[in-house]
Amino acid sequence: MISIALKMLFGDRGKYVMLLSGITFATLLMTQGMSLFCGMMTWTYSTIRNVRAPIWVTDPKVEQCNDSKPLRDTDTTRVRSIDGVAWAVPLYQGVCMTRLIDGSSKLVTLIGLDNNTLVGAPTKIVAGKLDDLRMPNTVIIDEFGIERLSEKRSRPIGIGDVFEINDHEARIVGICKSYRSFTGGPYVFTTYDRAVQYAPNQRKMLSFILVSPQPGIADEVLARRITAQTGLSAFTHREFMWSTIMWYVKNTGIPINVGTIVIIGFLIGAAISGQTFYSFVLENMRHFAALRAMGLSSGTLCGMLMIQALVVGFIGYGVGLGLVTVLGNNLLRLGRVPFLLLWQTTAIVGTAVLVIVIISALIGIARVARLEPAIVFR
Repeated sequence: MISIALKMLFGDRGKYVMLLSGITFATLLMTQGMSLFCGMMTWTYSTIRNVRAPIWVTDPKVEQCNDSKPLRDTDTTRVRSIDGVAWAVPLYQGVCMTRLIDGSSKLVTLIGLDNNTLVGAPTKIVAGKLDDLRMPNTVIIDEFGIERLSEKRSRPIGIGDVFEINDHEARIVGICKSYRSFTGGPYVFTTYDRAVQYAPNQRKMLSFILVSPQPGIADEVLARRITAQTGLSAFTHREFMWSTIMWYVKNTGIPINVGTIVIIGFLIGAAISGQTFYSFVLENMRHFAALRAMGLSSGTLCGMLMIQALVVGFIGYGVGLGLVTVLGNNLLRLGRVPFLLLWQTTAIVGTAVLVIVIISALIGIARVARLEPAIVFR
């Protein structure tokens, strides 16, 4: 009976293509929307990804990595004095205005690393050397920064070129790879003391304190100890990441917008597939009646319909997922669109497609279950 069901399905080319298109479009829309959402969330905590540290110490009011409320310089010493801390170093993060020789200006995210250790420095240096950052008035800029700062120039800027950050000279000594920021600005790395000079002056300049535990002490244990003894907030790398993501989920309209896209994709897929499958059943009603007259039970006919629906769902899901993968890879090459396809996304979309398929099959089953064999003789 399986072969007969498949012959009926593939024999009606028009209905088969319509069914396949509905499932494919639903898969494409749902997967693309969820992948864009996941990619956008990774951009929200790009600073945590670019500056790797086991523990982040912040002001108690800070909930996410892009909202740095300045600490006192003495807080670094307080954290260092806590039992179990291997090292603790200051970190500056802020948005600053740059100005090129031609007068054009761009916003950048300025990162100030510890003067002595350069903890949190970019690990993927594509040009130049990290040690050159210790020279006066030097910075390391990411590849996106090179692109942004070279938009109105006849040639791209590179190592040795000079620009200004808040009227202070900054000379490029390195180019690195970094993760894109949610605000859209490129990353510029320098030392902490130099970042304080570049940034607009204010009473407190310390954004975060990066901490590492001594061997044998878990990050979570030390983070709780720092919070208890200093009154500051201490997050592990993973905790700070999820705190940032949840802040954007709760305080922005991104989840609602993306959720609307996913729901629309599901409804469109269910509507097209259900209507087309019902039409397919009606057009093949005489064939089902003939099979019923030859002795096939209603359960067998319903099983045939379920097989047909599952085959269409499996093929449509595979085609849609393949299109999303190809599209996503092209978007990643452009580097301007957030895209992250997780296996959890494919599992959720696969479940949604299965629900669409079952709904479509049930619509046809409800019609076949009431089928009278005598219809074949009319």
